[in-house]
Amino acid sequence: MQLRKMMLVLTALGAMSGFMVGCGDEENGSTTCTSNDQCSGTEICHPTAGVCVATCESGSDCPDTAKTCAPLGGTSSEANTKICQCSTDQLCNGGTGSDKTDMVCSDLDNVCVTKCTADSDCTGDRTCNTGSGQCEEGETGPTTCSGEAQSTCSYGDFCGSGTCTTPPAPTCPNLQGKPAASFDPATGTGNIIYSVTKEIFGTACGTDTTAQTVKARVSFYTKTGTLPTTKEGLNGFFYVKTDGGELNGVPLSNGYQRSSDGKSASLSVNLCTAASANQIVLGFYFTGGNGYCATLTK
Repeated sequence: MQLRKMMLVLTALGAMSGFMVGCGDEENGSTTCTSNDQCSGTEICHPTAGVCVATCESGSDCPDTAKTCAPLGGTSSEANTKICQCSTDQLCNGGTGSDKTDMVCSDLDNVCVTKCTADSDCTGDRTCNTGSGQCEEGETGPTTCSGEAQSTCSYGDFCGSGTCTTPPAPTCPNLQGKPAASFDPATGTGNIIYSVTKEIFGTACGTDTTAQTVKARVSFYTKTGTLPTTKEGLNGFFYVKTDGGELNGVPLSNGYQRSSDGKSASLSVNLCTAASANQIVLGFYFTGGNGYCATLTK
């Protein structure tokens, strides 16, 4: 009877021993997660790798697969939390002598993760390098759009050749020191000028034989609401000369055209310049909007 009890105890201990070894083997794997609740009490869910990682105070708290104890980093609320970080793919796979090959040490997060085979295996906008099995930072391509003016683009951008584009920065001397030269879409409120094109350069400027006409087409859109039906209702539009002097652009303009939805419009600005000039630098802006420089050549 005593012998039978002893055999039962040894069998139970053997089973417990096997269970403990099985738990230890999990150090060579990675448990995917989306929140800390899915990890054990000593682990957190890595915010960008999407796997449970062990927390630590020193390297001695870490498994052989990831012996470096260092702050998580990044911008999450747990950025200062120390976690066990890896250094090589070999160690993630169990070290020398192991036949495992399905793990990599993430180049981005320094934690052991399962090799990816498709973009769907990666988190966020990361993409899978199927050759290395590493998830890499995804390249954000241009936002596509249709039509012109703002279209589906963010305020401050415009739809140019099918992609959302930012108007060129106003670097001409006309606008230097003007608020429009440092326009910020985050705080801007005015109309956005997205195109200035040449219509005329060189015809007679009235009866003045010492001057010639320059006519430019200015296209723009509104941030909110709709633009006025006539140019007389358009406020805060300025033409800026190279010496910084400003002229209210509306009296100088004609040919006002508004889009069917009232969100965008264009007008022509008529100017006179010296008859000998072959080039002119123009500066325009709307109050609260962006500055736009255009160099027109005869």
